[in-house]
This record gives sequence, structure tokens and C-alpha cells, in this order.
Amino acid sequence: MSLDNAFQANPWPAGKAPVVFLLDARNSFEQDLLERWIASHAEAAQGRTGQCLSLNLGDDRRGIDPASLETHLTGSDNTIIAPLRVAWTPPAAAINSGPRLQDLILGDPRRPRQGQARRIAAREPERLHLVSGESDFLGNLRGRYLAKYAEDSAADTQAFSIFVARQAAVVLDIAERRLQGGRYKVPRYVAESLRANRSYNEALKQLAAEQGSSRGALLKEASAYMKEMISIPSTFWLDVWASFCGFCLRLGYERKIVCDPAAIEEMRQIVRDHPSMLLWTHKTYLDGMVVPKVLYDNDFPMPHMFGGANINFAGIGFMVRRAGGIFIKRSFSDNTLYKLTLRHYIGYLMEKRFPMNWSFEGTRSRLGKLMPPRYGLLKYVLEACHATDARNIHIIPISISYDLIRDVEEYATEQTGRGKGAESLRWFIGYVRSLARPMGKIYMDIGRPVVLASAPEPDDSLALSKIAFEVAVEANRVTPITFPSLVTMSLLGAAPKALTEAEVIEELRALLAWAEARQLRISADFDRSYAEHIDGLLGIMINEGIVTRYDQGPEIVYGIALEQHPVASYYRNTVIHFFVNKAIIELALVKATEGSEAQALEVFWAEVDELRDLFKFEFFYAPSAEFHREIREELARYDPDWESLPGTTPGGFTQLLLAITPLVAHVTLLTYVEAYSVVSDLAARLPAEQDMEEQACVSEALKLGRQLYLQRRISSESSIGKLLFRNGFQMLQHRGLTSGSDAEQGERRQQLARQLRELRRRLEVIRAIGLTGRDRFKEPLS
Repeated sequence: MSLDNAFQANPWPAGKAPVVFLLDARNSFEQDLLERWIASHAEAAQGRTGQCLSLNLGDDRRGIDPASLETHLTGSDNTIIAPLRVAWTPPAAAINSGPRLQDLILGDPRRPRQGQARRIAAREPERLHLVSGESDFLGNLRGRYLAKYAEDSAADTQAFSIFVARQAAVVLDIAERRLQGGRYKVPRYVAESLRANRSYNEALKQLAAEQGSSRGALLKEASAYMKEMISIPSTFWLDVWASFCGFCLRLGYERKIVCDPAAIEEMRQIVRDHPSMLLWTHKTYLDGMVVPKVLYDNDFPMPHMFGGANINFAGIGFMVRRAGGIFIKRSFSDNTLYKLTLRHYIGYLMEKRFPMNWSFEGTRSRLGKLMPPRYGLLKYVLEACHATDARNIHIIPISISYDLIRDVEEYATEQTGRGKGAESLRWFIGYVRSLARPMGKIYMDIGRPVVLASAPEPDDSLALSKIAFEVAVEANRVTPITFPSLVTMSLLGAAPKALTEAEVIEELRALLAWAEARQLRISADFDRSYAEHIDGLLGIMINEGIVTRYDQGPEIVYGIALEQHPVASYYRNTVIHFFVNKAIIELALVKATEGSEAQALEVFWAEVDELRDLFKFEFFYAPSAEFHREIREELARYDPDWESLPGTTPGGFTQLLLAITPLVAHVTLLTYVEAYSVVSDLAARLPAEQDMEEQACVSEALKLGRQLYLQRRISSESSIGKLLFRNGFQMLQHRGLTSGSDAEQGERRQQLARQLRELRRRLEVIRAIGLTGRDRFKEPLS
């Protein structure tokens, strides 16, 4: 291909008005190419005048020198400003393979140095492209400047020149993205834009008056904060980060991440048209790699990600910041200027349609189920939206799931009281090396957005909690049921008994049929032919020691060893939220069947509400009225007239319970009931007047839990964990049982301990029915 092909398009704007060409040239060779391009179409200009001004708009950190531009912006309103740029594409091999080692040494192939550029133009002219940004009249630019800053362009020619240069950089970036791809959309000249922002400067003036300082002094201090917090993404480092993410993920997981392309496209439209946040579930350090990798592979604009200070260490921090990472101080509640600057930075990104993304749980889930949302970052982003009067804000929940997770072994030991090691480059290298073992597939599922017409008032904590709750509920809804989650659920339900291959298949069939009948989210990759090659599907879990396989007897049997219960429970817990309502129904039915039939329905509903309240710190429920409707709908699948059974059919609720299949209460709630029992037993042992303190309670519960497990008074080590005991303490606190009180306080604590022991008994009843009585009472699933 000849270099002449690059000159074919006409850079001259239509019309007869004079033109000022802004040449975004990084060196004399690029400037010469652009001037030759303009000159090659001089005849088509029909005698119009054209001035050329060379600027280097490629490096945001150097800022813009407006001196040379000011003199070119004094013309009439009908003068046309036409930005031009030389764009370079990587060689085909580099596009397919990603950044190469030589690129790290020689530099970004999209931004070659002058000597490299000459060689590329001579040897690979197809990589050279001359692009023109959308031109505009000088009068229009003056009008936009006046509308944005409420100041005439002639009042501050230097500020106006910087404004024009930034506009040129933006339209050139848009033109180049048509060539390079939408994934390379990055914000430009952010610090300059913030320093020129009218609302930011008004806020600085107000703060200066409050603190007895000057706006200039505060702006100087704020500039240092901007340098620290503002990410500096570039095309090259986006490529590097995506390649690094792909490398880490491929070490243990299949290359293709399971995701719905239609959902990606729908999200693309949302992000393009509305201020957006992508909030994902957090189970492992790899989560922060899954979202950018999927979006990069789908040519999605780069989302800015909030990074915890714990990963801002040498190497990784450098790379993440250049791929859109925003590292903020751990604590800045007392620094008003820092908060002000961060708020306007976030507001700027949202206004320019750069989506934000972070884990709304704030920390990795150590139990597998969704953690309570953290409000901090959500509050700051919504405050920024409020300050900029953003409208139709879309918060998109994203669920990230895995067949197996390397971190789970660490979680299991961490929950027993062992501390977590500090992150560092050395730690990270060891972590990455530990990923090199088969762990199955990764799943990314996108939920329906939570849409806000406008941001709530900054001090409206109730609105904030409701928004976070909606996000969590939707994230749970789109979390897919995977093969490992169902296998661990079925085997834990039978434990300590092992199951034959036929029994495993039957358990999976029942659980899957139940989920399908209720149209729950089941992974699109779920292998429906599992019965034909169950051993192969269980292979990874067997190799990891999670599932045991014994084939020396007449039949092959599968089970979960006692020491692996905490690990297996993690995978079960990833889908436990789908089964909580059903578990509550089963427990409430057992209680209702053990009393008077005349009061059975009343007892049932009272117990449903009691169990909902008891586990309110573990699970997300629908509001009370909707929750009751869900309970009614579930039981109506087995008998449309179920509420009338106690009065019309002897043993009606007993028959209803026996008709329910599969039974799940024992596998769903036993861990939580046992953990709460440990905490309530501790409370029951205390004198009525003695207070309970959370940390001491958790510490003592770890010791008592271990003793009770050794005595086999609790079923497995999965019921021993810091988070479980902490939630148990919250339950006690919610019921007013942690503070020393009158003599009746001791009785109230004893009563709760008896209630939990009674729950454990009922769970054993349900387990017994599930293990021994199912064949006699099977009913077709509705």
C-alpha cells in the first residue's frame, strides 16, 4: 500500500470561510505530514486562506501552552477551526496478540517516536492514518465558552485558548476511535477542566471564605490532590491491562467468560446515554479483572474503577492507574478540600458518560453469599451526581461467579480466627502463581439497572440504603445456578452420608427442576447432560479435594469430607438466596404440624415472620407484603388451597410438608442456626446484668464452637466463623440481649438459646424426611 492513500481524503472543511488548522503533531515529521496533506488539496480550497498551528495534544500531563494559539483565535466568528492528527495503528500481529515486550521497551506502537514513525511510514504505510476532527466556527466556540463559564471569550483569551484546544483534542479522539475502537474512549485534560469548572471554583471560593484562605491557595493544594487521584489512562496501558487480566484469568479458568452478548449491548446503550455505575459482586481478587476484560473484548468504553489502597503497590498500582484506576485516600472525612475535589472529579466523569465501576460489597465475600453493601463510594458518587444535577442515573448490578475459587481455602482458615496477610508485590506474584490449576469457568451476569430520576439529597441515608438494597437484590437475582453450586448443595444435604452416582443425579434433577419451574437464573453453560458424564464434571472438585469419590465397593459413591465442609459451603452459599424462602416455609410447617390444627395457620405465619427477622442480617428479603406473597405463591404450587388444609384435611399441613420436594431447609439454614446457637449459648451463660462486647463475643464463640464441633454437638466446621458469629451478635443486639439488664434479661437470653436448639431439632426432622421419606411422598413438580 502506498503512502499516497493516506492523503486521499480532503482535510479542508466545506464552505468558503477562512480556516485555522490545529495540527496535533508530536514531532516535526507528523507536522510535515499534516501540512503536506493540507497542501495536496489546496486546489479544492478554491483560494481560501488556511493558517496552520502545531500543538501537541497527546499528553494530558504536560498541559496546554495557549500562547501560540491566542493570536489565531482573534478572527471573525465565521472562521473555521479544523483539528487534524496523525494516527498510527499497531501491526496486525500486535493487534491479535496484545502488547509485546518490545512495546514496553520501545513505547506505544500507536504513539511512535519520530525515527520509528519515519520507518513505519516507509515500510508499513497502511499503519499511518490522517484524521480530521469535526470542525466548527469560531463564533460557535465562543458561544459554548460563554454558556459554560458565563464569561466572554475576550475577557480571558488564555482560558478561551485552552478551552478551544481541549475541544480539538476531544473531537480528534472521537475521530481516532472510529479507527482504533470504542474501548479507547478516555477522558482528556481532566485537571484543566476541573480547574476551569465554574461550580468547582464557586465551591472553592466559599471554602476559602470559611477557612480564611484564598481561592488560589486552595487551588494549589487541590492540584496536588488531583495529581494523586486522577487516573491517567492511555490506549497502550489499556491494552497492557487487558492482556494482563486475560493472562491471570486463563491460568486457571477457561478462556471464554460466560456472558450474554445481548446484555452487553444493552448495557452499552445505557452507558452511552446516561450517567452510569457498574456495581459488581466481590468474591476474589480476580473480580476486578473480569469486568474490564469482558468490556475490553466487547469494544466497550473503559469504565473507571475505584481501587482499594491495599492494591496500590509497586507494579500493579502503576498499571491500574493507567488503565482507569482511581486510588483514593483511606480516610479523608476531615479534609473538606479533598472531598470537594473528589466529588467534582466524579461528577465530571459521570457528566462525560464515563461509567464508574467498583464492588458494592466493599470486600470479598468470605462465605459465598452476598455481603451487606458498603455505602461509602456509592454515597460519594451520588453526591457528585447531586452536585452536577445528573438525571436518569443508571446503577447496573453485575454478578461475577466462578466454578471454583482459589481464595476459598484462605477464607475457610481466616474465618477460624487466623489473620489475613498484607498485600504486596511479592504477595501478588505468589497469588498469581497459585492460580495455575484448573478451576472451571467464569460467569458474568448483568442485572436490570436501578434507575434514579435524580440523586437523593446527600444526607438522605434512608434513600441511600434503599438504593443499595435494590442493587443487592437484583445482583442476587441474576447470580446463576452453576453445576458446582448444585452439587455441593446436594452433597451437603446428605452429609455425613455419601451418595451413589444415581442418588447424586436424582438430587441434581430435583434441584434443577425446582429452579427451572420458578424460572431462576441458571447458567447458560449448565450441562443438562450431566447424568451421562457425572464423573468428568466432578473431576475438578475431586482433584481439589472438595468432593471425595470412592470406587472400591460395588457402587461408586460421592461425598464431602468433614474437613471440606467450610469450602463446600462457600459454593453452596453462592446460590443459597434462591432457597431461603423455601427453607423458611419448611421450618414453619414443621412447627405448625406439632400443635393444634385449629391454630396451625396462625402458628405458620407467626413462625415465617419470626424466622425472617431472625436471619435478617444474613439474607436480603422482599418487603413484608411482597415476601408474604412469595410464600403464598410457593405453597400454591403444591396445593392451591393450602391455607384451608388445617381446617379441612386431617394432618393437612403434614401432608403438605411431605409433598414438598426437594427439602432444603437443613442444607440452607443449618450452618446459620448452629452458629447463632453458639453465640446465644454464650449469652445464656452470662449473668443477667453483664454486657456483651462484639469482639470478645466473637473470640469466645470461636473457642466454644470448636469445642462443640469436637463434641459433635454442631455438625461441621462450616458453622464456625467470625462473620457468622458477628452476624449472630448483631441479631442478639437487635433483640436487646447484649446489654446487661434486670433479672429477666437472663431468662430472655435462655429463651433464645432454647428457640435455636428447637430450630436445630426441626432441621433434623426435615433432614430425616429428606433422606428416608422422599421416595414414598414424591409429587410432580408444578
